[in-house]
Amino acid sequence: MASLLIKNGRVLSPEDDLNGELDLLVEDGVIRQIAPGLASGAEETIEARGQIVVPGFIDLHCHLREPGGEISETIETGLAAAVAGGFTAVCPMPNTRPVNDSPEATRTLLENARKLGRARVFPMPAVSPGSQGESLTDFEALVAAGAVGFTDDGRPVKTAGLMRQALERARRLDVPIADHCENPSLSAGGVMNAGPVSARLGLRGIPASSEEVCVARDLGLAEETGGHVHVQHLSTAGALEMVRAAKRRGVRVTCEVAPHHFTLTDEAVAQYGTNAKMNPPLRSTRDVEAIIAGIAEGTVDAISTDHAPHAAELKQKPMTEAPFGIIGLETALALALRQLVHPGRISLAHLVVLLSTNPARIIHQPLGRLTGGGTGDITIFDPNLEWTYHAAEGRSKSRNSPFDGWKFIGAATATIVAGKIVYRRS
Repeated sequence: MASLLIKNGRVLSPEDDLNGELDLLVEDGVIRQIAPGLASGAEETIEARGQIVVPGFIDLHCHLREPGGEISETIETGLAAAVAGGFTAVCPMPNTRPVNDSPEATRTLLENARKLGRARVFPMPAVSPGSQGESLTDFEALVAAGAVGFTDDGRPVKTAGLMRQALERARRLDVPIADHCENPSLSAGGVMNAGPVSARLGLRGIPASSEEVCVARDLGLAEETGGHVHVQHLSTAGALEMVRAAKRRGVRVTCEVAPHHFTLTDEAVAQYGTNAKMNPPLRSTRDVEAIIAGIAEGTVDAISTDHAPHAAELKQKPMTEAPFGIIGLETALALALRQLVHPGRISLAHLVVLLSTNPARIIHQPLGRLTGGGTGDITIFDPNLEWTYHAAEGRSKSRNSPFDGWKFIGAATATIVAGKIVYRRS
């Protein structure tokens, strides 16, 4: 019987009202005991004194690039980056080449990930074949193959009519439609946030209205259909206010934010160039402050990385030609601690809700908690560990990060999936 004992850590599981120095025993992938002073007869023991032991982090939004984008990332390198960042599970987006829009592609992704034995994979296949927005994929067959939700991420669901159909179909299957909220007629050709900074830099901007028009559409359709819409990488104060108001009305809406959107403003484009080019773009100081307030008050449900690796030769193109996106799996925890926990904006318990408890709820998985008989997916992190992030030393195949060289306090020290240690910080 494979067994792992975690000793003397601060076990923190808000869903289970756990917050104290306890030992935790996992046997054959299942949590058997959580109590002080457990005897150490396990095959492996982790001494976690001074560290935080929490339910494994779940990233609702990442890009693994395989198939078709192996120059930038593979399933193997992406999952290696995930566990190094403390993530025990990830939801890969479907905008690979070809697009994940079939049960066969979904099953292949799951099998390839299973063979690697690192983080769990919960696929979110495309809403429409090829993400072209003309019709719906076979939701029933895809859920049977392992889908936990649907998205045309990289682009919005093309029309209101198709979004309405998708929400109705997904409601019957009890899965979310996750939407990249953007109106292409407003954002086309833009490379950064529209405003004084874009004007100063002479770059075409993407207005906040591009996101907000689409969020308004999706919220109205969710209210009408009773379907669950999940707003991906929310970035503007206006979009946040619409989600806040919709929640008050009882609309089935959840939302995520990415660490870069509560850390950097559009001023970063002048400093980091294409490594600060993302979609949605970095916004204004007002937007960043609103996002942090939305996290603190609970309007924001989850922190997701939107890990978007791109090979150096792609990001070295001119600003108007380089692809959108940055890597984020290995810096998400550190940025959340730096921007939210250490300044006292949220508690450690709230951070666990954002990275684990709520993501598990959104995709309806029996994870996100530490309880006897539950799955042994566990993240251990040291909130006081001082370290410097060097992108070139990361597990991701790509290096496109504006946080290269940043000094942080706090990092994952061990990641455990089904009782198996899949990452230890050396």
